[in-house]
Amino acid sequence: MDLRYGAAMRRREFITLLSGVAATWPVATRAQQPTMPAIGLLGSATASGWARYVNAFHQGLRDSGYVEGRNVAIEARWADNDYDRLRPMAADLVRRQVSLIVAFSTPAARAAKAATATIPIVFTTTSDPVEVGFVASLNRPGGNMTGVTTRSVEVDAKLLELLHEAVPTAKIVVLLVNPANPQTDILSRNLQAAARASGLQLHVLNASTEREFDTVFATLSQLRAGGLIIGSDVLFTTSSGQLAALTVRHRLPAVFQNRDFAVAGGLMSYGGSITEQYSQAGVYTGRILKGEKPADLPVVQTTKVELTLNLKTAKALGISLPISLLGRADEVIE
Repeated sequence: MDLRYGAAMRRREFITLLSGVAATWPVATRAQQPTMPAIGLLGSATASGWARYVNAFHQGLRDSGYVEGRNVAIEARWADNDYDRLRPMAADLVRRQVSLIVAFSTPAARAAKAATATIPIVFTTTSDPVEVGFVASLNRPGGNMTGVTTRSVEVDAKLLELLHEAVPTAKIVVLLVNPANPQTDILSRNLQAAARASGLQLHVLNASTEREFDTVFATLSQLRAGGLIIGSDVLFTTSSGQLAALTVRHRLPAVFQNRDFAVAGGLMSYGGSITEQYSQAGVYTGRILKGEKPADLPVVQTTKVELTLNLKTAKALGISLPISLLGRADEVIE
């Protein structure tokens, strides 16, 4: 009887021991799993307005082997076109100790740079990253920042040339800029020089919100402007359709970098592919997550620039586009 009782006790003790060990297995397994890296996404625009470009970024990430929720997390912060919100948002991402910050736009990159000198930053910009102080050189960035640029400061001079070719009788041209954008002074200075060289008078008008667009176009009428150049900025990109409609309503020939502007009814666009830019930013993000350093990754310069002309708008404005311009167009909308 005592032997049976002792054997039963030992069996119960053994089962209890096994149960205790089994209960600790999930905890031990979780403890051994590596922590999922977190990307801090800092955007100047709205999440909805920038969705197409975010999708391109995710495609680049996938090409590098990273999928959100599977092996990488994303902490997104959107300023909704209010650039004053970018610095506190960047500081918040730094406090959360994200593995990397992706800065969508020049203002976002500037805010990220101010927030950290150690966390890697991948930027997308339409400016010269050296001129705005993001990197030491394009080939060897040298710090914690690298990314992709469309180098629009060079493109913008071409915008003036194209507008002058399309409307040679226009002697007064207006440049629309967002004063909150750090590249505005550089852009204005370069285009003023180009206008003087072409014998044109250039006025600079500011808009930092959509509410200011109507005032801008009223001023354009007062100035008797013959053409409009829309400077590169996130606000203007997300408002391409609205700006195109305003140029048609005010019968004003205009040019912008973004193809969406010409598709929506603007006279013409000339610039690089934004989706290509954001896809490459995703690729660079993946490479850095795998251990490469921003200092060693040359800034990518998008080289494909396309000219889109809206022939329907030209006819509505009473403009006869020269054959030389039509022949160089990559796309003509009729």
